[in-house]
Amino acid sequence: MGALLPMNIFLRQELGRMLRVLRIVRQTLQDLQLAIEGTIIMSPSLKETLDAMYDARLPDKWRKISWESSTLGFWFTELLERDAQFRRWYTQGRPKAFWITGFFNPQGFLTAMRQEVTRQHRGWSLDCVVLQNLVTRFTREDLQEPPPEGVYVYGLYLEGAAWDKKKGRLIESKPKVLYDPLPVVYLYAMNTTSGKSPSLYECPIYRKPHRTDATYIGSIDLETDLPPSHWTLRGVALLCDIK
Repeated sequence: MGALLPMNIFLRQELGRMLRVLRIVRQTLQDLQLAIEGTIIMSPSLKETLDAMYDARLPDKWRKISWESSTLGFWFTELLERDAQFRRWYTQGRPKAFWITGFFNPQGFLTAMRQEVTRQHRGWSLDCVVLQNLVTRFTREDLQEPPPEGVYVYGLYLEGAAWDKKKGRLIESKPKVLYDPLPVVYLYAMNTTSGKSPSLYECPIYRKPHRTDATYIGSIDLETDLPPSHWTLRGVALLCDIK
């Protein structure tokens, strides 16, 4: 039954995409080495890849199967971090907290979490189970155990506002600070049909600073002393990646 659990199905899908990226990157680098040595012909595709690497740009061939990045260096660093998270999860078991930026399909991760919680409660329907959140005061290093239900996520940054860790609410941005890291967020699910509190700011989450429908993940609710419309006009959002 373990292989049929929602989180394990999600992990298997993510591993499949990660292995494809690693396979293509490895094959491209091997072909480039052979082409430089003169063993094979330097095709137009290989030449474009070599030119991109020389300019520290992400080759189009790699971008199409992976993710956007401003430079090749940032992309390769993220590749190593993603690979490390998947290896720990696969070999050491479910982590205490998840780096949500390191997923190809973060929406699928949130859906798998909702499905997991729904299955733990008899009589709950997935259609009535909604995502809930709590911004903790913890950093990733402070966590000792995973939550009894739901997940901890980290790696989110506030743009357009800052976070008051003592009071646990949104505040104005600090001078000359573009992005403010958010503490670990506890995500869970509840079986309810009632609406959310109108005093909370529904903060959108995007993969990248470039906000489009393609980079939109979802939203979480943040505490605030000011009307939520104040932060809407500020354009406050959470980003998974600020590079």
